[in-house]
Amino acid sequence: MEQRKRAGLVDAARGLCLLGILLANMLIFQYGIWGKDDMQFYSLSGFDASVRTILGIVVEKSFMPIFTFLFGYGMIKMKESLAASGRKPGWTLCRRFLLLFGIGVLHSEFMTESDILAFYGLVGFFLLMFMNRKPKTLLIWGTSLLLVFGLLGLVPGESNSPSRQPGSMEISQEYIKETIVVYGTGTYSEIRHHRSTASPISEEDSLYLVFLLLLAPFLTAPMFLFGMYAAKKDLFRKPEEEQRLYARNALLFLPVGFCLKVLPHLFPEQGWAAAGEMIGANLLALGYLFSFAWLYSKRSSSSWMQRFQAVGKLSLTNYLVQTVVCTTIFYGYGLGWFGKMGVAAGCVLAFALYALQLFASEWYLQRFSSGPVEKLLRICTYLSIQGKVKARAPRNRPEPAHSTTL
Repeated sequence: MEQRKRAGLVDAARGLCLLGILLANMLIFQYGIWGKDDMQFYSLSGFDASVRTILGIVVEKSFMPIFTFLFGYGMIKMKESLAASGRKPGWTLCRRFLLLFGIGVLHSEFMTESDILAFYGLVGFFLLMFMNRKPKTLLIWGTSLLLVFGLLGLVPGESNSPSRQPGSMEISQEYIKETIVVYGTGTYSEIRHHRSTASPISEEDSLYLVFLLLLAPFLTAPMFLFGMYAAKKDLFRKPEEEQRLYARNALLFLPVGFCLKVLPHLFPEQGWAAAGEMIGANLLALGYLFSFAWLYSKRSSSSWMQRFQAVGKLSLTNYLVQTVVCTTIFYGYGLGWFGKMGVAAGCVLAFALYALQLFASEWYLQRFSSGPVEKLLRICTYLSIQGKVKARAPRNRPEPAHSTTL
């Protein structure tokens, strides 16, 4: 029973994350990964502009970190399960990360520009150096990196820019205009060619982008490390006994994270506001996670929590399905609604699609033990057609309760 509860909370939290990620990705599906931050080309209504601002504060940059946290958590739990079964976890985890990277490359090459799987696969190799560190070491490293890179927002950029931070590059207006036409009316081949060949930034900013990509593992490391710390401390294993911990952390991280994240909207010309947003996005993510954990501890047996768990167990499959559905709706080879639906209507579509996944995932798991992509990932990870760890020690070990699905 304890194992099921432990897996249930983590799966349910992962399922909730998919809603936030879908809401954020809906902006990319509708307006492009560069156009979503330059909405002047889409003639938004006042209401849509307000919804866009709300999404920027409440959703963007604060749900992906929860997935990041859970990835680090799952990595440690998988390592512990492998070690308990008499296997060396290093090569098994490497196979898993390599496959995630491969799926991500295919996803970004043939479907969308908003892939995260390839990045997670690469960062997994980076995290191996922290796998055997003590919990205190992980906490110190995570906190230090969060503060250091948050303070980078205080570093002044060019004279015409208050700060130089991720996403502050000068994006070609001609590129955005071309994207609107190609994505909205182009064939599959034309869209793929545009995504692969057209450049939205100058040569100078290309060097800056390469620099950011090299820094990316360190920029995102705090939440990975916090997840690894939580796994080593065995948190989220007994939700009913940890209710007060969840409530206390939620009451701390939610208001602090929100206040920091809203700073750039109140003081857009101040560099310190950008620093606050970078830190606040991660703190708000922790606030969401602990708030949901507290709610789960109160309602773990409810039918809705079971549906969140089902979505989380099929997180990789559901994530890819979201891409297939949304690109078909918005791109020219489908309905061609790129840039036409509006931000608020896009949110309604996201909730509708997610609601379908809630019920479809529950229905699917009543008939199958795992999703098709999850099954492939397990088989390639463990080199077994059953996709399970083959114990070399005692055979009465429990089956792993967690996995680094994402």
